[in-house]
Amino acid sequence: MSNVIHVPPPEHAADMYFHPPYITLAHLFHAPQHWGISSRQLSSYQFQYVVEGAAAYEIEGRTIVTNRGDLIYHSPSQIHEVRTFPDEKYICYSILFDFGETPYPVEQLLGQDRYLGNFAGHAVEKMLTQLITHYHQPGLAHHTLCQGLLMQILSEIAGWKQEQETKTQGQQKIKTKMVLVRNYIAEHFNRDLKHRELEELSGLSRNYIIVKFRKAFGMTPFEYLTRVRIERAKELGIQTNMSIGEIAGRVGYADVHTFGRMFKQNMGISFSQFCSSMVTD
Repeated sequence: MSNVIHVPPPEHAADMYFHPPYITLAHLFHAPQHWGISSRQLSSYQFQYVVEGAAAYEIEGRTIVTNRGDLIYHSPSQIHEVRTFPDEKYICYSILFDFGETPYPVEQLLGQDRYLGNFAGHAVEKMLTQLITHYHQPGLAHHTLCQGLLMQILSEIAGWKQEQETKTQGQQKIKTKMVLVRNYIAEHFNRDLKHRELEELSGLSRNYIIVKFRKAFGMTPFEYLTRVRIERAKELGIQTNMSIGEIAGRVGYADVHTFGRMFKQNMGISFSQFCSSMVTD
């Protein structure tokens, strides 16, 4: 007698499990001066994440001005246009993906709004950078990791959006103060910041700031400071011919070894590896 027990599949199983995404393009795009795209439609989904600068997207009649940290998405066959601004650079991560023949409920997961939010300093930003980096590495292991990262990104965004929708008015006031603290750190990232400055800025105590900042952004204020410094270092590494030592000093590190260690700890790869992975033919 066979001991195998046949368990019937759960009801509506076809609605619960989907094929993983297939990424057709993932790169860092530097827009040339006066660059733009007239009306077009893509056959895939697309994420556009602003690394630096600004651009305006028109998606089915709605204009969305995107700045540093903003993330938007398009659906297949959705009409959209892109335009940059005079004397304003635009650098973005562009990721195209689809799910083959099996429809995936992306809009159910992310919502109808094509503007997904600002993820500067958020875990989503780190995962987007890792995806771009691994996509340009040869081998199935790297491509499989990219698929997993994309699914994590979709999940993180969905959870973040749900959290935003359920915030109370009091929570929103605290979040506004945390955004103020975050912006202050981003503007003064290359000098020695003190907790006292953040207390005076927000009117909150040091410990309270740490707790609420971590809840809002998934890290402490000074972990975010490190993240900003590293993001700025990536920009300098891509856009300039500065040495690693010069870049480390420019972003607030007196010791190049400390800078290198912190970069690898945050990004999972060395600074040299990151710069070489961004070089395309």
